Amino acid sequence: MNEFQFLHTSFESQELASSTNLVNFKLPDIYLVEDDRVLGMTIKKYLEKKLALNVHFFLTPTECLLELDKKIKAETVVNQTSFCLITDISFEVGGSDGLLLIDLLKERGHQFVSIVMTGFASIETAINATKKGVFHYLTKPFELEILSELVTKAFTKKLNVPESAFTGHEAFINKANLANISNSNTSHLFQSKIRIEAPGPDDIFCGMVGRSKQMKQVFERIKKVAASDSTIFISGPSGTGKELVANALHKLSNRKSHNMVSVNCGAIPSELLESELFGHEKGAFTGAISSRKGRFEMAHRGSIFLDEIGDMPLLLQVKILRVLQNRVIERVGSTETTEIDVRIVTATHRNLEEAVQLGNFREDLYYRLNVIPIKIPALKERREDIPLMISYFLSKFVSADLRNNVEFDDESLELLISYDWPGNVRELENLIERLVILKGGSLIKVADLPAKFLKASPVHVDSYKSLINLPDAGVDLKQLLSDIEDSLINQALDVTGGNKNQASKLLSMNRTTLIEKMKKKGFLQLN
Repeated sequence: MNEFQFLHTSFESQELASSTNLVNFKLPDIYLVEDDRVLGMTIKKYLEKKLALNVHFFLTPTECLLELDKKIKAETVVNQTSFCLITDISFEVGGSDGLLLIDLLKERGHQFVSIVMTGFASIETAINATKKGVFHYLTKPFELEILSELVTKAFTKKLNVPESAFTGHEAFINKANLANISNSNTSHLFQSKIRIEAPGPDDIFCGMVGRSKQMKQVFERIKKVAASDSTIFISGPSGTGKELVANALHKLSNRKSHNMVSVNCGAIPSELLESELFGHEKGAFTGAISSRKGRFEMAHRGSIFLDEIGDMPLLLQVKILRVLQNRVIERVGSTETTEIDVRIVTATHRNLEEAVQLGNFREDLYYRLNVIPIKIPALKERREDIPLMISYFLSKFVSADLRNNVEFDDESLELLISYDWPGNVRELENLIERLVILKGGSLIKVADLPAKFLKASPVHVDSYKSLINLPDAGVDLKQLLSDIEDSLINQALDVTGGNKNQASKLLSMNRTTLIEKMKKKGFLQLN
């Protein structure tokens, strides 16, 4: 008889055991493997609070395998304990595979039940999972309540854990007020009390904040190439921090004691850009009353950062190509060449490969620039960094006495994490600064956020799809829509404390339109 069969028998013979004794029952551990840190921490915290389970969280199958190998070495065959494995199937780093992890654990003699998750469901994958004896196959996104029920079933059906063990744990937790989780808080994965977290020393690199694997890869690439003199090509959407990457490359290079010169090629008129880059001689054009050095000469023995190089005119691209090939420049109005020793770093938010195909960017220049590429991910591709960045920007804008500090309720924080951030890090920084100035010293709620956050939230949009079911007898559509409009207007006014300007933003309509509707419906007399 194994330990779970023995415990099962004990529970059957002790049906009147107290909740305290039930809590003392040792439930098997869960080993969770998920490369999305936010999702992994969400699942971990939820299961720990909901079922009082001990959850070990790993980002890669390798980490999990090493930990379990240590565990099995420390245990005797008699005392070997079972566990539940919850794993993603595919992992970006190293081509790891959750199904392969299951095979390896079985080969090494581990006793476990497995639940697998995937964001790319297919019949073939489901069949492979079934062949490996997987208890259940989950397709992302899923509700945390469903996962909780699956874990309970896996424990009771496969590991012989009595159902009363979970009942006892849950009763004890509710009694102690250690958990406050309801069905309304599990409608999707982001509603599991994600909290703002201050970044640690390992999360900040040369002014950039990131814990996600994408940003860690960027940091490692910068460290690896900073000491070279190779041309660097930084790509990524606007607002992702390309200039911070360029500054980091210079600070970590052997040129750090010399100038770092930045030029925004898209902000300077094309007729002035050549003079700005290469300098000019006296009398070279109207207004050139004296000779002047260009940015390349100013950056001699240092670094030059050519931002938005995708906006550079074709004629000037030829001259940049010559600089890259020969490391010499000519001032405007001069025939003499000047040798330069400069490390060139370029950046753009444009797709230069498409620009080359359209004839807007020289192909030979593109390949000269793209020696060492560094791609900066959009903020929506690394959502797990958002709580860290919120904390970082709050520390930047909040005063030392914390009188204008702001906190976020669960729903507003949820919207910030699920929002797509088209302006990326710059947009997030601007929002935090605005909230600190306008709402300092208060709790930020959904109504305090710009209306676009509520409008763009897929969670809120999807919730309308199943709001009303058509009765068999049909409906008066015109009256029903009018009633819904009345309800939403009243809710918007309640949320905003009667502020018509804010209410109109929540409803995505003009303020004057809202007022006209309120007049027709008699709301102005009531409010």
